[in-house]
Amino acid sequence: MLLPRRIAAAARPPRQLSRRARLTIGSSPLGNNRTCRPYATEAASTATQPATQQEDVAVEPPTPPQAKTQPAATTKSSKFAKPGIAAKSAPAAATDSFTSAAGRRKMALPPPHIQYEAKTIAHSMDENADAAASQKDANGAPLINWANSFHGVSFKPVSEEQFKVLMQPLDERDIEVKPDGIIYLPEIKYRRRLNEAFGPMGWGMIPKEAPVVGDSVVTREYALVADGRFVSQAQGENGFFSPEQLPSAVEGCKSNALMRCCKDLGIGSELWDPHFIRWFRKTRMEEVWVEHQVTKKKRTLWYRKGEVEVAYPYKRTR
Repeated sequence: MLLPRRIAAAARPPRQLSRRARLTIGSSPLGNNRTCRPYATEAASTATQPATQQEDVAVEPPTPPQAKTQPAATTKSSKFAKPGIAAKSAPAAATDSFTSAAGRRKMALPPPHIQYEAKTIAHSMDENADAAASQKDANGAPLINWANSFHGVSFKPVSEEQFKVLMQPLDERDIEVKPDGIIYLPEIKYRRRLNEAFGPMGWGMIPKEAPVVGDSVVTREYALVADGRFVSQAQGENGFFSPEQLPSAVEGCKSNALMRCCKDLGIGSELWDPHFIRWFRKTRMEEVWVEHQVTKKKRTLWYRKGEVEVAYPYKRTR
């Protein structure tokens, strides 16, 4: 049976074009949308895909515009888009509020009289651990020669309750002022703080050496021991003017060494803080001109504000 020429040509497999024909088609304006360009890059082939899809869409029958512009997936995503946006905006709002609060704290500097607030994580350690002692007496206390020993130093921190007692701020009413403007805490305040933290007989001062007596000063080194552990040691000193004052001077060495050892426990740390010293001198102290009633020499003495009591041989002057 003979077929028409057009039908027979359509039934034949497509002929492969020669290289020259392919180059000609690729260089022609009408062949830019072909995929047979021999020198096309990957980006160029990707760029040609939307055009090819556009030709295919043009051939297909038109679809309703609502089906394209508002598909079901878009409606579903828009339903869950609001909670997602709210969840992301919430941390941003919290960050803004925190930033503004931090900015306010930075701008509003705390007044100088705010005390140092001590913080620590040391008491989270095992508080039941005890220092191992090689020998003990009948009562279970370790036999240690404290004159030469540093037993238990930095073995474990104090408990949380002891930490709060030792690091609590000083009461301004307990601070005393020397005539030369130096502020100090009476030694009885240190002893009371140690009794609160460790209890009576829970701490002690151990002499490390014999007193060293000079012409007008005596010194002696002491070590502070608390809870059966070495805390610190310091050199105590005190002046005297006659041999009759020597026993009191030696006792003063112990009190002076106690105050210096308590620095390592944080007791009265404000007294060594330059910021606190300047603030206390400016707001809690006043300088007064006095005159020596015998020599008639004038000088200035420091007192607590509102508590000026000039004693003999000085008298207040202008």
